[in-house]
Amino acid sequence: MSTKLTREYINDLRSVIEARNDSAALDMLEQLHPADIAEIYENLSLEDATYLILLLDPEKASDVLVELEEDERESFLKALPSDVIASQFIDHMESDDAADVIGDLAEDKKQEVLLHIDDVEQAGDIVDLLSYDEDSAGGLMAKELIRVNESWGVPTCIREMRKQAEDLDEIYYIYVVSDENVLLGILSLKALLLASASTRIKDIYDAEVRSVQTDTDSEEVARIMEKYDLIVLPVTDSIGRLMGRITIDDVVDVIRDEAERDYQLASGITTDVETTDSPARLSRARLPWLIIGLLGGIVVAAVIGRFEEDIQINPEMAFFIPLIAAMAGNVGIQSSAIIVQGIASNSLGLESTYRKLGKETIVALMNGLILSGLLFLYNYFFSHNLALTLTVSTSLFVVIIFAALFGTLIPLVLHRMKIDPALATGPFITTMNDIMGLFIYFLMGRILYGIFI
Repeated sequence: MSTKLTREYINDLRSVIEARNDSAALDMLEQLHPADIAEIYENLSLEDATYLILLLDPEKASDVLVELEEDERESFLKALPSDVIASQFIDHMESDDAADVIGDLAEDKKQEVLLHIDDVEQAGDIVDLLSYDEDSAGGLMAKELIRVNESWGVPTCIREMRKQAEDLDEIYYIYVVSDENVLLGILSLKALLLASASTRIKDIYDAEVRSVQTDTDSEEVARIMEKYDLIVLPVTDSIGRLMGRITIDDVVDVIRDEAERDYQLASGITTDVETTDSPARLSRARLPWLIIGLLGGIVVAAVIGRFEEDIQINPEMAFFIPLIAAMAGNVGIQSSAIIVQGIASNSLGLESTYRKLGKETIVALMNGLILSGLLFLYNYFFSHNLALTLTVSTSLFVVIIFAALFGTLIPLVLHRMKIDPALATGPFITTMNDIMGLFIYFLMGRILYGIFI
């Protein structure tokens, strides 16, 4: 059963909170998923939200905490003492979620929370996870998993699995390791159930298992799991010892965060921001590319000024300045978007740079011929100026070719330089193609008008 989070529902919940009616509040939250309760948080004051979450049983409260946005979670945890954070939340989380929560705390509070965790082994796992880069497989993984030794018999295996399963909400795979904890393969429940009591695990496990190392980039982890339709991926160290596992829900977060980051970069926003951030932070994130755009506009104005005499002699050329600039920017963005998408999905590895440039050149030639042909027909029938008709049409054709190649090459160069190619889309491509497009247009005009007039 689901409860719709209407404005009326929120107001009723506020009334219950103001009355400090614990039982009524719990009744209203009983049917809600932790993600829905987290959504309510932003509609409540910090005091009311704290009261509400602390009413929940620790298991559900910890799930709600994980679902909160980072800035909301940070403000919430600041209001709680370290021992409450440890006992009411961290003790009931899987290690990867616990590491994410503790990692957002101030250094002194982080140490206090770790000291208040009752389970020393869990605290050690969290400390281990905090040592990894958050954008690596080690930073994504959880320590909780089922592992069995290849030398065990079936009865021992089942007995040990029962002990390990107590720390897990879901069991995806059973991992088989050696005496040195080196990952050897996976064991299916079917094989385990059908095996006789005298069977050794080494005789029934499957050695075909995909894994990543702790320092593997999170984007590469997401690509592997997407490519092979995996719901969980084991993580090993550099010598193959099993360290943890990454589940699909963690990878979905990576994909979403990367998509948001690329979209912001493509829109000319230099840092990760949210709509809830302060105006000052939003301004700082947008300003750098706006300044670059301003400088680009000044260069465009300088290009136009450089050809001022040509415009005075042939003023009709000014009518097509917006068209040339717009087409240059649009073509460049289209080409760069395709390349960035290919880089993100790792599909460009099948094609060499030269082959990709060749393909984009053919596409640009086709589009350029069609678009410049349409423009030629328009000018031929409506302008009655052959020099203008040929100048604008030829310039558009050349500009489209240049913009397509520029939009293709720049992301590839940035990717080769280990710079996020998403920077090549949006303001950068638009500004550069505006400058070069208008320069090409006026240069072609000077050449062609000299021939035909």
